[in-house]
Amino acid sequence: MSDDLIILLITGLAAGLLGGLLGIGGGVVLMPVLRFVVGLAPAEAAGTCVVAVFFTTLGGGIKHYRLGHVAIRGLWPVILAGVLSTLVFSVLFLFLARRGRWLDFGIGCVFVLIALRMIWDAALNRSGEPGPAATTAPTITGSNTRKTILGVVAGILPGLFGIGTGAVLVPGFSYLLKTPIKVAIGSALVCFCANALISAVMKYAQGYVNLGLALPVCLGCLAGSQLGAAINHR
Repeated sequence: MSDDLIILLITGLAAGLLGGLLGIGGGVVLMPVLRFVVGLAPAEAAGTCVVAVFFTTLGGGIKHYRLGHVAIRGLWPVILAGVLSTLVFSVLFLFLARRGRWLDFGIGCVFVLIALRMIWDAALNRSGEPGPAATTAPTITGSNTRKTILGVVAGILPGLFGIGTGAVLVPGFSYLLKTPIKVAIGSALVCFCANALISAVMKYAQGYVNLGLALPVCLGCLAGSQLGAAINHR
């Protein structure tokens, strides 16, 4: 049990560090450990993962807000659409929860697509900052229609699979809404925090959260996200 506790703390720290630094939820680190090291069933791993992801986004989002990386006024269409989308897909999660192979397959496909996108960007030499440099007053331009669509898409992953949506929000803010990269990362964490909260509450109510395992991971996520956000600022 002590070995599992140490593993979970270190995993949470790593996931939080990545979340605060890059604006992702950390599910790409958390899910494999919960599934294949700790040995949770797919649905329980997804539910426990999204609780930890919430604490990553909470800690990272607050830190980025204090550092001036969050344009809160322009985020409401993304947040509201994301919350509604997460609610809908959290209900659909019950269908996948009873079919563990499908859930594993869906999560695996998401991870593969994220990896392929990163490889593609690197091959095209687009791995640098895609947006303009950050300004003193963070702003997010773009129509409310684009923001709403982005929010709806962003709510699918946490609702249906219990994993992060930073791989959707950060490029969406940066490429689609032409947002400076640091503002894109900070704003993505704030938006995803709302999505993760809804998903975590739904999955806890559905009985797919292991609170005993989630606690050490959440503590690591909170600490790591603070450190990651500070490194991002520098």
